[in-house]
Amino acid sequence: MASTKQPAHLKLERFGTVLRVTINNPRKKNALNKQTYQDIGDTLNAANKDDGVNVVVLTGTGDFYSSGNDMVSAVADEGSVEEKLARGNAILRDMVRAFISFDKLLIAIINGPAIGIAATTALLCDVVYMSDTAYIYTPFTKLGLCAEGCSSYTFPLLMGRSKASEMLLLNHRMTAQEALQFNVTALVLKRDEIESKLWPQILEYGKLPIGSIKAGKMLINRFQREKLYEANDRETEALMDRYQTEESMNAVMEFMMRKSKM
Repeated sequence: MASTKQPAHLKLERFGTVLRVTINNPRKKNALNKQTYQDIGDTLNAANKDDGVNVVVLTGTGDFYSSGNDMVSAVADEGSVEEKLARGNAILRDMVRAFISFDKLLIAIINGPAIGIAATTALLCDVVYMSDTAYIYTPFTKLGLCAEGCSSYTFPLLMGRSKASEMLLLNHRMTAQEALQFNVTALVLKRDEIESKLWPQILEYGKLPIGSIKAGKMLINRFQREKLYEANDRETEALMDRYQTEESMNAVMEFMMRKSKM
């Protein structure tokens, strides 16, 4: 295993041709700040160009995959509200584009709760595995926001319109067992089986011919990539509008107040 320069809240490990990217901010349940968004995008873009990487695996440290956007960090960022929103939105858009444009095998191991942007980007991966205690939760309307991470396209495609609307509009929390039922995950396994059973299997995936993987992935995704780019653009535009509404500002402030009391 070769060492790789570590971003602040990501742990990067190389196992032959497999790069494991672990979201590593346990103090905040692996929440993602703007720098981590950028680091994830940069890591995916670099791995896409690295002939020594065939597979990238995304997972989280400890009990959480990721609790989603670090709102406390976002509010504390420097600059005017408009500048912060524009900067954050551009970084979000670029990170999601890195998922869409990744040509090699991209696997998410959802080892615990995956919330918001963490959930939506995990579902942009080629294969999703979940621990039996994990769940997927996209509480966008609770925050006065809207779909992100291409979920306006991927959720209905995977789950059907009714379940996708329940997730994106009604803040439904999807268990791992339900995710298996609705074609969101390929496999549900116990947490202790991730390292003992799943990981050796993933290392074997790294030995598969990369040219064949890329050709197969291109065929699978040939009708979707442009639609995903469009969904990402439309969602970030809509988010920019939502951020500036009174109902969204009030919802975010209520969320921040609840967090401060915890």
